[in-house]
Amino acid sequence: MVASPSLPPQRVALVRPPGPRLADGIVTHIERTPVDVDLARRQHAAYVQALEGAGWDIVTVPPADDCPDAVFIEDTVVVCDGLAVITRPGAVARRPETDAVEQTLRDLRLRVERIEPPGTLDGGDILQIGQTVYVGRGGRTNADGIAQLAELLAGRTTVTVPLEKVLHLKSAVTALPDGTVLAHGDLVDLDSFARVRRVPEQAGAHVVPLGGPDVLIAASAPRTAELINALGWRPVVVDITEYERLEGCVTCLSVLIP
Repeated sequence: MVASPSLPPQRVALVRPPGPRLADGIVTHIERTPVDVDLARRQHAAYVQALEGAGWDIVTVPPADDCPDAVFIEDTVVVCDGLAVITRPGAVARRPETDAVEQTLRDLRLRVERIEPPGTLDGGDILQIGQTVYVGRGGRTNADGIAQLAELLAGRTTVTVPLEKVLHLKSAVTALPDGTVLAHGDLVDLDSFARVRRVPEQAGAHVVPLGGPDVLIAASAPRTAELINALGWRPVVVDITEYERLEGCVTCLSVLIP
């Protein structure tokens, strides 16, 4: 399941297993409800199998059992054209998560940079569509972190999207492979995005393009899955109920390195 560190990564999916303290994860914008950790482990295994089935090689970062949110690996790194930008999470308790992620990416021979203080940046606030990088500015990502990321990704257009009602930008919007942004409700101002399609479920605004026609989506958005199928894409459905209880979605649980 681990790609050879002697070769540059090709279609690698970075994941991290849930730890025993998962139920203690940070909850900000929703009411806390009980988490079944055993079920979460089974759901994570099925999620990983879905990535493998779509042709991704799995690289597993060592667990961080003292960090309840470590399974949400997306927040620790932004990958763009062979560059891995190690984030500085806005939640202080999550900052120890990044060291093992950085070492894994160095083993995969990616070029590594870091967001430095006083900047904060969570990977869940980053939505890349073509040459444009949309960055949510809210409780976890600040202006200094956005400025550092823009400098590191020079040559791409960086667009800041203010956040007030959601934890991360990708808690509100993601994009289909053709760049169409999926959105539900009024969680963010959509004027920054060129093409937007409203979806019938909040969880339907969370998708991960897996390459080709495959689009990862949560089982909690069946009507959106039908819509995506009607648009010519192939939904790959996974059940992530226990992660949704912690404000997680399908984007949070992996980092894809094409």
